[in-house]
Amino acid sequence: MKKISSLEGIENVYMIGIKGVGMVGLAEILKKQGKKISGSDINEPFFTDQILERLKIKVYQGFSVKNLKNRKRVNLIVHSTAYNSENNKELQLANEKGYPILSYPEALGILFKSKVGIAVCGSHGKTTVTAMLALVMEEAGMKPTALVGSKIKQLNSSVLVGESEYMVIEADEYQNKLAYYNPQMVILTSLDFDHPDYFKDFEAYKKVFKDFVKKIPATGILVVWGESATTLEIAMEARCELLIYGFFKKDLLISSGVASKYGLTNIDSNNRMINDIREKFKEAGKKRFNFISVSEKLKLKIIGRHNLLNATAVFALGQKMGISEKKVLKALNNFEGTARRMEVIGTRKKALIIDDYAHHPEEVKATLQALREKYPKKNLICVFHPHTFTRTKALLSEFAQSFDKADEVIVLDIYGSAREKQGGVIAEDLVDKMKMFQQNVYHISTLEKVFDDLKDRIGSNDVVVTMGAGNVCTLASKLARS
Repeated sequence: MKKISSLEGIENVYMIGIKGVGMVGLAEILKKQGKKISGSDINEPFFTDQILERLKIKVYQGFSVKNLKNRKRVNLIVHSTAYNSENNKELQLANEKGYPILSYPEALGILFKSKVGIAVCGSHGKTTVTAMLALVMEEAGMKPTALVGSKIKQLNSSVLVGESEYMVIEADEYQNKLAYYNPQMVILTSLDFDHPDYFKDFEAYKKVFKDFVKKIPATGILVVWGESATTLEIAMEARCELLIYGFFKKDLLISSGVASKYGLTNIDSNNRMINDIREKFKEAGKKRFNFISVSEKLKLKIIGRHNLLNATAVFALGQKMGISEKKVLKALNNFEGTARRMEVIGTRKKALIIDDYAHHPEEVKATLQALREKYPKKNLICVFHPHTFTRTKALLSEFAQSFDKADEVIVLDIYGSAREKQGGVIAEDLVDKMKMFQQNVYHISTLEKVFDDLKDRIGSNDVVVTMGAGNVCTLASKLARS
């Protein structure tokens, strides 16, 4: 099979698993470059369907060899990493017929290497930070190309296609997609163990990030959250300039556990923490680093302490790139968010319906904390859709302790997606463990049954948040429109 190193000259692209957020974004970029795009995916509704319809991209519902046989002039196939020739008939045929084939990260990596590449990585916050950075650069007239893992509300799209040499991407670590990207600048937002179906342990998970930041050239920049022992451990591997951000001048102190793990002792204030980190970096030969605190000039429309940190990362890099503080603040303070990130969907009988993508314990806690602060007197109902059996099993205890800010939690059957169908844990296991920490926790197996449960009993005192990486968002939409 011919090795592809450039997308120049390719006119007709067929995309397998096209409904995935990254795949849709890539499809839009390629279409705006003048390429003909079509594709296929499972016959289930997904929130990207509207984007594909707007782009007038032909999508075959369901996988079939007939779909590919009808595409006689296809000269490149791009596939989601959820699929391979063993679990997808179309890819099997494509391999047999010798079609040129690229996985999603391979295709994105080819685009990325032709630009001044800026990658946003980390366990949480990637989508929001990537969207913020894209809009800051656009506000500054830098005309970037950007690919975000969800729809940016102000653009009604997950991508920007600009004319400049800059490209910003949300860089996913799953299946070590980071190996395909060679960045000039990186933002590292956070690090907590995830994707246990691929990474055997936390050390294996951390290694892909260490390898990634090592690729940043000495002339590049790493912006890193500095209140985590793990992100600082990753930053030690970089040879470029470091911008370390956090609530350094406020009330967030480094914990004794983090201090011990990182070799920091006698931490009694933020200033002491900064001084000790500075000494550790000097010992490691890190000569170029600065600390950036959350600015009081940030007046975000979106809620949550975590989003102040997200904005600070972008603020730090934007100013380092020469964008004026005025333009950075204007874009950040006007930022309206992205789809499926504490997105207000509508109301039902005056109950507020919100949808969120949180699918890791730390994300669940951050989202519910933000909503509790926003709606302190409301009855907060969380409908949680666990995503993948391996994640649910590996982080069962962590999940069980993540919902304390909700007044009521409904847990759906586990959403295995294309990765897995079953695996050593069921939703009732999570519910049983959650009941050790709070009372109002229930298992309701399907979206339809949850809708029937909620449709008549919610009212003006309720806030309902649907939460998960699967298709639970369809429940929010149904509640709001019915």
